[in-house]
Amino acid sequence: MKIQNRLLILLKIKYPIIQGGMVWVSGWKLASAVSNNGGLGLISAGSMKPEILKEHIHKCKRATTNSFGINLPLLRKDSDELVKVIIEEGVKIVFSSAGNPAKFINVFKENNIIVVHVVSNLKQALKAESVGCDAVVGEGVEAGGHNGLDEIPLVSLIPQLVGKLEIPVIAAGGIADKNGIDLALSLGAEGVQVGTLFAATEESSAHINYKKAIVNAGGNDTTLILKTIGLTRGIKNQFTERAIELENENATPEELMSLLGEKRERLGIFEGNIEEGILEAGKGVGLITGIESVENVFRKLT
Repeated sequence: MKIQNRLLILLKIKYPIIQGGMVWVSGWKLASAVSNNGGLGLISAGSMKPEILKEHIHKCKRATTNSFGINLPLLRKDSDELVKVIIEEGVKIVFSSAGNPAKFINVFKENNIIVVHVVSNLKQALKAESVGCDAVVGEGVEAGGHNGLDEIPLVSLIPQLVGKLEIPVIAAGGIADKNGIDLALSLGAEGVQVGTLFAATEESSAHINYKKAIVNAGGNDTTLILKTIGLTRGIKNQFTERAIELENENATPEELMSLLGEKRERLGIFEGNIEEGILEAGKGVGLITGIESVENVFRKLT
C-alpha cells in the first residue's frame, strides 16, 4: 500500500489507518502497537479517569516514538480535566466525539493540537469544519458502539462529506479488511478508522470472552438498540433481546436507562459477561476470524 495524501502528512503516519478509540479496549498497548506498525493509535479517554489517562500516555510514549492520539468523548463530565492532561502531557492529536467540536477547539489550537471530529451526517461535518477541525471521521451506521440517529450507510455518507468539505475525510463503520479500505478510499476518503478488528487483537485490553465473541460472530450477528437514549450497535445477546423487547413495547427513556444502568459496556467488554454486557461491535465482525497480533493485522491490511 503506497499512498501519499493530506491525512498522512497531517498525522505523520505511513498508512492511512487509524485505530478506533474504543472504551475498555484502546489502552497504551494497543495504541502503541498500531503506531509502531505505521498507523495512528488512539488511547480512549472514554473509560479513564484523568490520572489513568496520564499513566497510559506515559507508557505509550515509552513504547513508541511515532504519532499517537487521544479519543475524547466531549460529553464526559470530567472532560475539562481530561483536556488538561492531554495538554500537560504534550499529546498533539485529539479525535473528539459525542458532543460539540467547538467546546475545546480554541484551547487545542492554542497548543498546536490537531483536532479530528467524529460525525454521522453532513450537517455535523460542516459544523466541525467551520469551527476549525483539521479533519473529520465520517462514521456510517455499520459502526460498532454509539451511532448516529440518521443511520446513514458508509457508502452514502462518505461521498456526501467529500463533496462538500475542504478538509480530509476519514471513513469508519464496518471496515475490517483490505477490501473495505480500498472501497473507502475509492469513495474519496483519505483514510479509514478501524475499530472492531483491533478490539479482537492480542494487544487490546478487552476481556478474552469479548474477543472470542467478535471472532465467533457472523455478519448478521450485530443489532442496533436504544435509539431513544443513544443508538448503539453490538453483538446480539440476552441484554440486546431485552432492550429490543422493551423498545417494541414503547418503553420510556427512563425505563430504558434503568435497564441500561451505568456499566453495561464495562461488564461486557472488560469483564467478559457476554450475555448481560454490551458487546460493542461493527458489521464487519463476519470478516474477523481469529485473535491476532496488531503486526499480523497490518500485514493483511497493507
